Amino acid sequence: MDNDHASSTSGLKQTTIVFGSCPITIEDVFAISHRTAKMKLSEDEKFVNRIQLGQQTLQKLICEGHIVYGVTTGYGNSCNVNISQELVNELPGQLVRFLGAGLGSYFELDETRAIITARLVSLANGFSAVRLELLNQLVMLIQQDILPCVPQEGSVGASGDLIPLSYVAAVLCGERDVYYQGKIQPTYKVFEELKIEPLKLAPKEGLAITNGTSVMTGLACLAFSRSTYLAQLCTRITSLAVVWLKGNNSFKQDSFTFPLDVHMGEKLVSKRIRQDLILQDNPPDYSKITETNGPYSIISAPHIIGILEDALPFFRKIIEAELNSTNDNPIIDVDSQRVFHGGMFYGGHIAFVMDSLKSIIANLADMMDRQMELLVNLNFNNNILVGNQEGVNDLHMKAILRFKALRIAISNWTAQAIKLTMPASVFSRPTESNNQDKVSLGTLAARDCCIVLELTERIAAGLLITIRQAMASQMTLPNTSGNHFESGCFTPELKQFIDILNENINFITDDIPIEPFLLQLGTIIREQRLKLY
Repeated sequence: MDNDHASSTSGLKQTTIVFGSCPITIEDVFAISHRTAKMKLSEDEKFVNRIQLGQQTLQKLICEGHIVYGVTTGYGNSCNVNISQELVNELPGQLVRFLGAGLGSYFELDETRAIITARLVSLANGFSAVRLELLNQLVMLIQQDILPCVPQEGSVGASGDLIPLSYVAAVLCGERDVYYQGKIQPTYKVFEELKIEPLKLAPKEGLAITNGTSVMTGLACLAFSRSTYLAQLCTRITSLAVVWLKGNNSFKQDSFTFPLDVHMGEKLVSKRIRQDLILQDNPPDYSKITETNGPYSIISAPHIIGILEDALPFFRKIIEAELNSTNDNPIIDVDSQRVFHGGMFYGGHIAFVMDSLKSIIANLADMMDRQMELLVNLNFNNNILVGNQEGVNDLHMKAILRFKALRIAISNWTAQAIKLTMPASVFSRPTESNNQDKVSLGTLAARDCCIVLELTERIAAGLLITIRQAMASQMTLPNTSGNHFESGCFTPELKQFIDILNENINFITDDIPIEPFLLQLGTIIREQRLKLY
């Protein structure tokens, strides 16, 4: 949690996203989580009245003696235990405290902002019987960037993300720890310093915050955004690999192969690569890999990346549907003055998307791992100086190892990514006295997906470093028939991309640790600062 991936907002005019007036998008969540947008609650009278009626309706039902799960009853398998009206007001605080059983590393700051944002979206629908004070307190956490320290481990996905969301609820009450102004501090101290009044939770409010799918959904929003960007980045890397390898002519035979493609994502990736490869009026001959075919990590890249491009619109519908849903239990309908009980908190759809997405992303990792081998293997790389080689006269150059270790590291990251592709949802475990006998494990799936994304982004960073080195090496070599990296060989877009790489990655003339370059590029990729298509 020490690393804040949020982009700097100094000097930028931020948009303000209004909650309670219209559906919230994945892009909204991403912008808020990276501090490139502000948020506020709707001031519309209809919205305000609906929120206020929620708690009023609940209090009326309590007074009339209605049985309301988690309000006049115990929780989970204790739902048959009746709670007297004298203790109803104490129950929410007790729930939040006993759920404080999370362990593991804290979620990153952008992830925490996404989690809070996702919970606010759901509660602002007006079916959860929370007060405006609670919604405003959530907004305040984002506005002041007072971020709960939320452990990553503990959720089984249903009933919602109980344990991790309890850390958000506890902070509203002035309890546990927050990350504020660069360090972890007790919440009560930060609240005292800023003169913020801790909330005392009203009936059902503890359950309303904790009994929802907002951890897995917030992570899913960020994973979707990262995946969208990664699809384009993999496409650009493939284009550069084709240039370096003088790759297969099929990318330019657009009157033959690619009009036969039947998948829209595949066509989109093919189009982007062909646009990248229109380098000049008489481009070099890119047919060295083989006269009629080539490694599938190159010639089938539009198919591999295209799967992700085709899947993303479908995934968006599911994620945004969950994001804008009311996903706690019970539901208080102010229109009919009724209570509805059900399993809205299950999170199975998010589990499905995250399990599916991580497999697609792992395939991109594997594709780039194969591309890396082509780039450093002397049988394919047109003798770019990437490691100690035979036939080099300079004794010092003979001793240089260059990217051999990076190649090994990329193999490791690829193996880790592939290992995590087992669907999390199939590991459902009965728990809580068999009351939660079938759970989604959606948050585990989302966490796995984020790890696979991070590993794949590392691989992409490694390829970009290698490609930058190769291009600079070619440009410094005597002009030969094999040297095709002259400055006039690039489209303006590709040249701009290469220039940014050159600005951020030094040319490596000797064996030095590459870790700083990997970390720097990893941040650039996660913040999506490289302009693509």
